[in-house]
Amino acid sequence: MEFYTLASSSGGNAALVRCGGTAVLLDAGISARRITQSLALLGMTPDELDAILITHEHSDHVSGLATLTKKYAVPVYASRGTAHFLPQTASVLRMFDAGGAFAVGELEIHSFRTSHDAADSVDYRIDGADGSVGALTDTGYVTDAAAQMLEGVDTLLLEANHDVEMLKSGPYPYHLKQRILGNHGHLSNAAAAEFALHCVKNGTADILLAHLSAENNTPEAAEYTVARKLQAGGCSVRLGVAPRGQLSEVHTVCKKSPSFA
Repeated sequence: MEFYTLASSSGGNAALVRCGGTAVLLDAGISARRITQSLALLGMTPDELDAILITHEHSDHVSGLATLTKKYAVPVYASRGTAHFLPQTASVLRMFDAGGAFAVGELEIHSFRTSHDAADSVDYRIDGADGSVGALTDTGYVTDAAAQMLEGVDTLLLEANHDVEMLKSGPYPYHLKQRILGNHGHLSNAAAAEFALHCVKNGTADILLAHLSAENNTPEAAEYTVARKLQAGGCSVRLGVAPRGQLSEVHTVCKKSPSFA
């Protein structure tokens, strides 16, 4: 089981999970051309995708979806509230109730609600024979559903959107700062660190920080904040930051326990 990010930032998000003969794309927030180019680096074409899982309707998660599904009839899975905003995918759209589960090929996929300023936002836990991948981005806080679903996930894609002090003193207008800091905004580095520690103590062995703001964060600040929290908790795991606009290195997902100092 392999996991990659194709892009991860406020400018666009997409990730790929492969397990045996099954491949699913998580969001399509970059152009269809960029998705195609990234898949080509992995020896794939878009018509080899078994599904596209959509978290919510914001453009940085769906901007490439219409063109991609026009060229390739890949099934698109979205919550009922999100599906309302994706009419261009009607012929391939498969709706589900937020919190529902379904199978795609060799993968079992569980959705769970997040807290974001979107119609019906969700994230996913994806389980295969060799391990599990979970994603938690675009949420103002860690919901009970997210905490329950992601407990013990092997590999975690975790939002670390902003450093609170950088955001407060930065150039954004007041209303935008309040949106980001609110319960329907984005996770801070500190919030990510708290949840990372919780997950690692319950079995997570690989964390990739995601959706970093270009204006209100740096990869160094995000990784330092989370690493310091994990170190203080006596945990040693694989920790990295997803590249903003290019394919990440492979994260090989396997069931294993984290090490503790």
